[in-house]
Formats: sequence, C-alpha cells, structure tokens
Amino acid sequence: MPHTAPGHRLFRRTAGAIGAVALISLGAAPAVAEDTAPGLVLGEMAPFEGVKPGSSFEVPATFTNTGTEALDKVWLSYTVSHGLNHTELPSNCLAWKIWGFDEIPVSTKAVCEFDQTVKPGVVYAPEKAMSVDALDSALYDSVRVVVNSQNDAPGDEASSEPVQGTGPAMKLVERPDATPAAPGSAEHEGWDAKDVKVTAANTADLQVTGARLKGRVGDTVDLKLKFTNAGPAWVRSTGGVGVPLLHVLVKMPAGTSVTKGNGYCDKVASGSYECGVSQNWVNEGDGETYTFKLKIDKAVPGAKGSVALDDRARPFDKDKANDKAAITLDATGSGSTGGSGSTGSTGGSGSASTGGAGSTGGSGSTGDSSGGGSATGGTSTSGDSTTGSTSSTTASGDLASTGSGSTLPVAGAAAAAVGIGTGAVLLVRRRRAAHR
Repeated sequence: MPHTAPGHRLFRRTAGAIGAVALISLGAAPAVAEDTAPGLVLGEMAPFEGVKPGSSFEVPATFTNTGTEALDKVWLSYTVSHGLNHTELPSNCLAWKIWGFDEIPVSTKAVCEFDQTVKPGVVYAPEKAMSVDALDSALYDSVRVVVNSQNDAPGDEASSEPVQGTGPAMKLVERPDATPAAPGSAEHEGWDAKDVKVTAANTADLQVTGARLKGRVGDTVDLKLKFTNAGPAWVRSTGGVGVPLLHVLVKMPAGTSVTKGNGYCDKVASGSYECGVSQNWVNEGDGETYTFKLKIDKAVPGAKGSVALDDRARPFDKDKANDKAAITLDATGSGSTGGSGSTGSTGGSGSASTGGAGSTGGSGSTGDSSGGGSATGGTSTSGDSTTGSTSSTTASGDLASTGSGSTLPVAGAAAAAVGIGTGAVLLVRRRRAAHR
C-alpha cells in the first residue's frame, strides 16, 4: 500500500507548535509556516473498451507536483490483473507477482524509479507510455496506476522475487501542453492512485455437469456435480469485493433425501439448494465440485432433478445450452424408508457466499484459485452412482465437516480463532492463498 510522506514533517510541525506557544507567551502572534509537503496528483485516464485478446495498449499516465518544493525522486507503479501482463519493461523498473488473498486475485506489479527533479506546478509523464498486453484470458480487467514520493515496492511476504526490466531506461518529460493540477488539490500526502477499467472483447463458457444415479430403495449414493469455466477468459464479479460471481442451483430428484450436504451449499427449500463459489472470480479452466450424499427413500418412476446456473445476465457467455443439466435417478426395489423429504445437512455457514472459510474443490484448479480437491473414504450401503463411487465422501477444505455434525467443529474453530487473535487468522488466510 502506498506510504505516507517522510517522517521529518511531523517533527517540523511539532517544533512549530512549540515555537507558537513560546510566541504566545511573549504576547506575539505566531507566523503561519508554509506547507512544503509533496502533493502528487495523477491526471485523468479513460477506461479501455473492446480490447482484443492478444493485442497491446498503452497507459498514458501523467502527474503534477502540487507542493511548493521540488522532489528529487518519484516512483510510478502499474498493477495489472490476471488477464493482463506487462510487455518489455525499462531497466529502471522492477516487476513482482502479487499473491492473492481473501477476495483479492493474483496480479502483477511493475514499479519504475525516476531519479530526477520534479518541479512544482509542472505536468510530467514517462517519455514513453507503459505498454500492457491483453492475454487470451482477458475479459473484466484493470490497471492500477500509483505515483509516489516513496518507493512503492510490495512486501516480501506478499510477492515473488522481483524481476528487473531489460529495455532502455525510461525518463520523465515535461508536458507543457497539459493543464497542471491546482495547488492544494491533492487528496493524499505524497501519493495518488487511479484504477482504470479494461474490458476485452472476449467470451467465457460457464457450464454445469449433472449426474446419473441408480440404486435400490434404502441405499445411500454419492452425488457429484460440477461448475466449470471452460474459458477462454477468466471471469470476475463486476460488483467488486463481497459481491458473488454467481450461484449454482440444485434440485434433488423426487424420492431422495440428503444425508450429507456440501459446505458451499445452503438449503433453500425441501430438496433445493443454492451453492456458491470459493471466490468472486473464476479462472479459465477452473471451477467448483459439489458433493452430496443421497438416500433413496422410495422408487419414483422418472425421478429427475437438476443443476443450473442462476439467471443473472452473463453477456460474455454465448452458449446457454450447458447452463443447466439433469440429475436422473434409476431406483429399484419397493417400499419406503420413511419419506422423501430432504433431511440432514443443509450446508456450512460459508455456503452461498464468495470467499468462504473453505473450498469444496474445483476442476483443474491452478494459479490463484482457492479450490481444492475432495477426498473419499469410508463405506456406504450398496447403492450405485455413475458419477463416482458409493464410498462416503467428506467435503474438503476448512468446512470439511458440514451438515448437522458440523456445529461442534465450527464452534471449536471459532473459539480457537478468538484465542489466537484475528490478526493471526488473517495472516494464515493470506499465506494459504499465496501458495495456491
């Protein structure tokens, strides 16, 4: 995060205050000290629309020193999201991969150092605008530009080792044709930032996979459903942090009851569940796997359920045919085991939210995805499912024990979090995301 202005300014103010008190004690009015703190202000930057994957574009950053004294050095940084990358960097720039954490995806940050005088009231810009590549995965992306009077390099715990640029060193040049920012217009002391949206002309095929189940009345069978982003683009929520990317809606076949739910799924009605995703974005080739255990209570001819994406608008997804899939059940035997109402687990507390405490896994999870695999084990009754074995499936991640049996483990984890401290919990989450 950008730093504040150097600490010597605080000492100057303190000394001034002491001097003012001395003058007042002598009956004299104190003089008003001139504020010499740096006031850096970036110029406006328009969003980029309709960028073609595989192409490049330039980010024209300009800034003004609105303070009253010249600066000996400034830094410009450019942070690009997952679907973008820096082209050849000048030799006075360093680049880092920034690890994702919580609901912040992985990004790449380049910091360029300009060891030259920056006069007040003058507009400056790099002699050549920074060039950025739009990757095949580009869709809803962004570039964050920061000008700083101090080094804006990321901390070691949050990033990879830096890579130095190999291109010719870049200098700042004056822009006499541009209108400088007004004195006193700086919003921050010693730095300023702009977030520029980048929208690519690209598509992403979000899809779900259903299941075909069979077994005898009284059997408990495994149900495995999948949500996948088949690409080519990654997709992030346009609503920002805290706004879910989507929900996956599941309706169980008639004649069944849920004996073990999924940590990312909430029961919303009898036999109906709403499932979330682990983050508010999903990378290309990634997704989630939702596992349930179903007891066949009675044989219902033609019993069929479904798994579907919610109905929010997704203009980037041109193939709507795979947004919904069937869950079929071929049940044999007669009699009833006591009703077909869905009972048992209704899912964990992090189920329908993005960035919950655990992950139920994904398909082909890579990079900054927080999806993990699901483990199988144990023994079930003699039912059969074409979507997986009939062995007992335990949801993976921090919400491993979901359903009615999850209260004590979750309560114990909460008590431990209080004992250790909130800061330690956040550190663990960030470090975990860093090594995905």
